[in-house]
Amino acid sequence: MQAPAKGRVLLSVAGFDPQHWRDMLSAGREVVLERERPVDSSIHYAVVWNRHPGLLSGLPNLKAIFSGGAGVDHLFADPELPDVPIVRVVADNLTQHMSEYVVWRVLDHHRQGFLYRAQQRRKAWIEPPQPPADRVSVGIMGLGELGRAAARALLALGFRVNGWSRSGTPADGVTAYGGGEGLDAFLAATDILVVLLPLTPATKGIIDHALLSKLRRDNPLGGAVLINAGRGLLHNGADILRALDDGVLKEASLDVFETEPLPETSRLWTHERVFVTPHAAAASDPVHLAKSMLEQMDARDRGEPLRNLVDRKAGY
Repeated sequence: MQAPAKGRVLLSVAGFDPQHWRDMLSAGREVVLERERPVDSSIHYAVVWNRHPGLLSGLPNLKAIFSGGAGVDHLFADPELPDVPIVRVVADNLTQHMSEYVVWRVLDHHRQGFLYRAQQRRKAWIEPPQPPADRVSVGIMGLGELGRAAARALLALGFRVNGWSRSGTPADGVTAYGGGEGLDAFLAATDILVVLLPLTPATKGIIDHALLSKLRRDNPLGGAVLINAGRGLLHNGADILRALDDGVLKEASLDVFETEPLPETSRLWTHERVFVTPHAAAASDPVHLAKSMLEQMDARDRGEPLRNLVDRKAGY
């Protein structure tokens, strides 16, 4: 007896090479880049990233939505989002890449990278003081999969690590703070702030001048540092520039921005104490993600539960 045909996958990933994704997903399913009719019952799954609202309406047999990247705010921005399970990205290589980025930027700030680059331009041979890692406190906002992995890497290098999350989730070796009542204490104990929060209505714009002003400036680095590798709408770019100009911040590393690509007119490009990367901290790679997605689709067809589900109430 012939096995029933598997439902098709709608693929729509803005900013990525769709053919690369299609090649990987086609190993297990028929993949389409556009539905064939306003109401398409042949599509059972969707893999999407930053697509237009209404894309997923008119799919009566849709069983699950897979986000093509670590964030899911792009899905919740759709007022016509179907009421089906949403699966977030969890992949070892994505976690590894984010940990590498966080460690790279923390070490660059810790080991005076901005100062040494400025000295090199002046051909100045000056050795500044270098505090040991155990005197520097790194605070991670967001203790999900990515945040916990970054914390482990930093702890292994000897840094003191604080963590803040909505629930105050504990993590081995990390001093955990939770909720609104714990935020000020977390900031006051932090020299380098690493932002890995999801974007929700509660976190949008959370990194503003008032919050940055609560970081510990009297520290072994000579000032507070910001690293944002979460989502661009978590921070206010004008407030970051203001904080750099008035001494609230010593330096900043930014991988995400309110508008992407970052406009050429933005002063963040040219500020001598800002390091810019083009949302490249942990890019999604279908080579590592497609197999897991196909396995989950097959499991769902067998009536088995999906993994790494998004909590719709929490927004991540």
